[in-house]
This record gives sequence, structure tokens and C-alpha cells, in this order.
Amino acid sequence: MTVRHLLILGGTTEARRLAAALHGDPALRVTSSLAGRVARPSLPPGEVRVGGFGGVDGLARWLREHEADAVIDATHPFARRISFNAARAAAATHVPLLALRRPGWVAAQGDRWHDAASLEEAAALLPRLGRRVFLTTGRLGLAAFAGPELRGLSFLVRSVDAPQPPHPERMTVVLDRGPFTLEGEWALLREHRIDVLVTKDSGGDATAAKLTAAREAGVPVVVVRRPPVPEGVAVATDVPGALAWLAERRAGRLT
Repeated sequence: MTVRHLLILGGTTEARRLAAALHGDPALRVTSSLAGRVARPSLPPGEVRVGGFGGVDGLARWLREHEADAVIDATHPFARRISFNAARAAAATHVPLLALRRPGWVAAQGDRWHDAASLEEAAALLPRLGRRVFLTTGRLGLAAFAGPELRGLSFLVRSVDAPQPPHPERMTVVLDRGPFTLEGEWALLREHRIDVLVTKDSGGDATAAKLTAAREAGVPVVVVRRPPVPEGVAVATDVPGALAWLAERRAGRLT
């Protein structure tokens, strides 16, 4: 098969880099799709659509109506719903699908990491780890930290957009977007006297400085495991790998 129209499910740095690498190719139409959860997203070059598809059936319909020949899922590692919808829609329409996933973080010597399978499990660990929490899991899912058993804790919440209830009762919000520096992360830990950090295992360099700062400060870190890639979906760990996968299909060597 040849690829004339590629759908990139985006919203990440890797998705923008992929769109930029393909921009200007006269033989390839690239559509980047953003979920629309951020008020002022960083837009990739080229054609962009914003908003959901309407579940598996809606995405499958979009692929057929727009004659998409391939899909690269470069969404956030924790965007579980769209990733599984993409896998099912691609299978239903026989459109090749690749998941572009940056590697997860690996603990270094001196790290005090605590594994959690979910935000709820992370919240349950907090009372025995600290009282002043730096919560870097984004504005969605804050309800997991709003329970009465956590009322004695104070939270520093960092997100791109302001969070909406339900959220922790005692909360200070910092609106910011990565990449973050080690100096900046150290300053936040000191200013707010943070004694425990909560993060999702997003991977990548843009937000990794907080882990270094926590290690150097001796602050424990609760790391929420990322969901698995849907079974049977090919995976690339970087943009060059995704470009190689696409090049093989454009050359007609793989289906």
C-alpha cells in the first residue's frame, strides 16, 4: 500500500516534531488531531483538527470519509481511551496503526520512588509519606485527591489550565507548561516546603527535572504507572522510528 493521508493523534512534543518533519511533503497529506482539553495548545504545523471523534465508531467513520491510509497515535502515554479507540477503529477499517511512545522514566540511585497503579492508589499512599504534596499529574483526575482522609494535607498543583472541582480542599495552583528547569523545580520545592511528589510516568526530558530535584532533596516520589499500549499495536519510541515505520508503508513494502 501507499500512504497519501496520515492522521496523527497528537498533543505531545513528539506529535509536533513528527508533523514538522513531514510538513511540506507534496505527496503526503498530514492531519494532526488534538483533543481540545487545553485552552491554548501548542499547535503543530499543517492541517489541524480539534475535538473528539465520537468514540470508536466516530473515528472509524472519520478514517473512511477522509480516506486516511495510516494512523500514528502520538498522544500522551496516559491518554488510554483514545489509544484503545484508535486500535479498535484501525482494526475495523484495516488502516495501519503505530503507537509513538517515549520510554518511561527509570529510577536512579538515590531515588525514593513508590509505585502506584492509579491516581487513587497514589492518593492512598500519601498520608504515610508526607504532608505537603507537589501534585504534577495535571488538572484532570484531581478528584482522587479530594477525599476526607487527605484533608490534613496541602497540595501544590501544577497544570497548564486552571483545575475545576472536585479537587483537594487545601490547594495552591501554579499555571505553567514545560519544559521545566532543575533550578525552577528546586525553587518550588523550597518555597512550598514540599515533602512528597506525585507524578505520572510520562517519560521524556521536558518534565524530568522534578525527579532530579526530588532525588537531591531526599523527597519521596509516588510514580503512577502508565497504561499499556493496546495489544497487537506496533510501537516506536521516538520520531525517527515513527518516520521509518511510515517510510516503509509509503514505499509499499508493508501493510
